[in-house]
Amino acid sequence: MRAETPPEPTAAPVLAEASPEDAGEIWTLQRAAYLSEAQLYGDPYLPPLAETGQQVRAAFDRGPVLKAVLGGRIVGAVRGAAAERAFLVGRLSVAPDARRRGIGRALMAELERRAAADHPALERFAVSVGHGSEAALRLFRGLGYTEASRERIADHRTLVHLGKAVPAAAPEGAVP
Repeated sequence: MRAETPPEPTAAPVLAEASPEDAGEIWTLQRAAYLSEAQLYGDPYLPPLAETGQQVRAAFDRGPVLKAVLGGRIVGAVRGAAAERAFLVGRLSVAPDARRRGIGRALMAELERRAAADHPALERFAVSVGHGSEAALRLFRGLGYTEASRERIADHRTLVHLGKAVPAAAPEGAVP
């Protein structure tokens, strides 16, 4: 007897602020999401893979952690922290079987919206991506991020630092 293939989810994921109780599931998601990066660079010790569950839990003290939930499962997560006038985006993760459905794009839009609302003095969003991570580079460039600099961190890996200006807030009472 052949096993039934579950239908592709058609519903949009629910985006919400994650809680520290979600740290274990987010850690598992992050490891699954970054495994392809480890294979790409031939490096199983990339920071998102070397990070411990305790370090993931500690991220909740530094800034918002958002999750995307589909069918009761966390299929995406992202976190960030304000640093002076910049907001540093970190660990955008989407489950390998849920990619190319707009989950990363939706998480980023929500993170940027919340960051701008919570930190009115912000001027820029910033993120770093490995030079060979074409899908991530394409995503961030499509979201309006531009390359600010490159930093060689190992013989086999260079970080591409990208940034984007925080859109000016509409004046009170303005009609969009």
